[in-house]
Amino acid sequence: MTNSPESPTASLAAPVDFRTIDLRGRHMSLLELRAAVPRARHETTADAEAKVLDIIKGVRERGFEALAELASRFDGVEQTHPRVPATAIQNALQNLDPDVRAAMEESISRARRFAEGQRPGNVDVELADGAVVSQNWVPVARVGLYVPGGLAVYPSSVIMNVVPALAAGVSSIALASPPQKEFDGLPHPTILAAAALLGIEEVYAIGGAQAIASFAYGVEGEGELGPIEPVDVVTGPGNIFVATAKRLVKGVVGIDSEAGTTEIAILADANAKPALVAADLISQAEHDPKAASVLVTDSEELAYAVRSELALQVASTKHSIRVLQALSGPQSGVVLVDNLNQGIAVCDAYAAEHLEIMTADAPAVAGRIRNAGAIFVGDYSPVSLGDYCAGSNHVLPTSGTAAFSSGLNVTTFLRAVQVINYDRKALEEVSGHIVSLSDAEDLPGHGDAVRIRFGEHG
Repeated sequence: MTNSPESPTASLAAPVDFRTIDLRGRHMSLLELRAAVPRARHETTADAEAKVLDIIKGVRERGFEALAELASRFDGVEQTHPRVPATAIQNALQNLDPDVRAAMEESISRARRFAEGQRPGNVDVELADGAVVSQNWVPVARVGLYVPGGLAVYPSSVIMNVVPALAAGVSSIALASPPQKEFDGLPHPTILAAAALLGIEEVYAIGGAQAIASFAYGVEGEGELGPIEPVDVVTGPGNIFVATAKRLVKGVVGIDSEAGTTEIAILADANAKPALVAADLISQAEHDPKAASVLVTDSEELAYAVRSELALQVASTKHSIRVLQALSGPQSGVVLVDNLNQGIAVCDAYAAEHLEIMTADAPAVAGRIRNAGAIFVGDYSPVSLGDYCAGSNHVLPTSGTAAFSSGLNVTTFLRAVQVINYDRKALEEVSGHIVSLSDAEDLPGHGDAVRIRFGEHG
């Protein structure tokens, strides 16, 4: 993310350039709809990839020496070892504002209840007497969770990543977050406090691509603090360098996704309240100048009223310049449609990370949506609720990938292991079929492996 200088009065007189895409009267294919909806202009990742490859190479070859150099270069801190002392984690919790602690505890409680309900059950299928095939869900042994720094502090991301891993039964969890110069080279204390609340003791002050590399390949080390052991799965959001690093190590480890900048789409009709729509568009725009805020509506009157509300609300919001940049970018705007059916088609083509439904009979409309990371139904289910206390997970697919991928959940940290258990009679019943298929594929050894069990080899 890129920071922007801001002042409380920067946008008081500035109009909100919230563009309009008018699709009314047009019958469009899925391909045409995907081309028409607002999207950020794609940035080249070539420069980022070259830099990330260099970082990964340095971490793999020079370990903690490279991490110390990167901490000095990018974060302005001096390190000998990035492991956060246990005392610092506990001190952060002890010094945490009581109201923030209570909010975190409620968020953890709700997220835990939902995550524990997600765990799939094992399945045993008896295909014949003595022929049982099972599917068992087994947690990965170790995960590495990344929590970004930057324009904001994200203790909620600690909760959203850790809770489903714990619910899955992961036994070893490590967390990394960038070192902060103003906190003596440690991650932000609110991040450390969230880790303490969740019982996470292995925390590293490592930022960016180097954190991903450390988790994927491990870092050799001796002495009291020891090495960083490699993990099986890496999750967590980040900037373009973090996303690129995750893409480059995918295959060495599992990843959740290459998450991009946040986005919200709101499907609304004339029944929607303009002030609520504007507030929710702003709530995501304040994340980043490249955040996407999209309104899909069949009401031109609503679109006009929302623009008026945006002018009022942006002027008084804290991060006004950042919000204005996001709302006026090519990734944001109003999409005018003929009716609700076309609006649903547009939303499915857009496949938003967050999709709010502010229409008549919102639950029924939500049930018709196919593509979204998470769907927020009605006036009292804003995206902010999902960010913190709904119980759902806020690590969600972006940039249209909700059409084929899911948000972070318990199964991210589970593997489905198939178990085959046939006795002699059950194998004999299908042995002829195995031989026939092995011959058809010109793999006679497959058939021989069955025949030999019945004295028929060769």
